[in-house]
Amino acid sequence: MAPIIEITNLVKTYPGVRAVDGVNLTIEQGICFGLLGPNGAGKTTLIEIVEGIQKPDSGGILYKNHPVGDRFRKEAGIQFQVTSLQEFLTVRETLRLFRDLYPRTLDIDEVIHLCNLGEFLDRDTRKLSGGQRQRLLMALALINDPELLFLDEPTTGLDPQARRNFWDLISMIRSKGKTIILTTHYMDEAYALCDVIAIMDKGRIIAQGTPEQLLKDHFNDVVLQFPDESVKGKLEGLDLCVSAQPGRCEICTNDVDKTIRLLLDHGVSLSRMTVSSWSLEDLFIALTGKDLRT
Repeated sequence: MAPIIEITNLVKTYPGVRAVDGVNLTIEQGICFGLLGPNGAGKTTLIEIVEGIQKPDSGGILYKNHPVGDRFRKEAGIQFQVTSLQEFLTVRETLRLFRDLYPRTLDIDEVIHLCNLGEFLDRDTRKLSGGQRQRLLMALALINDPELLFLDEPTTGLDPQARRNFWDLISMIRSKGKTIILTTHYMDEAYALCDVIAIMDKGRIIAQGTPEQLLKDHFNDVVLQFPDESVKGKLEGLDLCVSAQPGRCEICTNDVDKTIRLLLDHGVSLSRMTVSSWSLEDLFIALTGKDLRT
């Protein structure tokens, strides 16, 4: 099966800024693909070029082995981060309006059920909550039964319950064989939903793979954490990688059994020890730095 998207040597330059700098990327069909990066990394520009909103300076994009064209526009759905809806229309009327823009659509009742819109179909779209509005925007992106779905930071600003409900919706869509391209600043969201992620910075893809593989490639240890009082005066002279944090001590190790035996031999109590593995957020910071981006 051909990849659904192939990007080759893509370049986009603005005055003084190379926003997309020779990106090569392949996205397989039927997966949830996450694109991560700090503000200004170039990911929005890259996605807008793929969507056909912007034109690249050079490079190419194929959709199912063919240049992006009418077939792509018919088979793609997009949920933008910010979307203006026609005012003074209800949810039901908005769905009908968007349905009539496409030659092929899902049944509206199916979309209503899928996105759980039934309780507010006759409500003015201006009076929707944040979570309700995002579910409507998802429904509009799905109305043409797309093969490829773009979701641009779809859960930004949602409360925890609404976010988790939206995750369930994305997973359900993914289970129907759709390909999803997700941009998000939430590392837990990317880890929970994405089969493959790419991290972008300064216009380039700097890492790509499954979340588990990327963590394995960049981190081969875990962190043991102890309150200061548990280890005070007991670690001197030990060959351990120790760092002091406010109120606690952290020990990095790639051999937990050996380290714990060593600590027990030197009288360290394990009753308040916690073990932490590295997260996708740790990887993101390690690769892109801690400097604030604007």
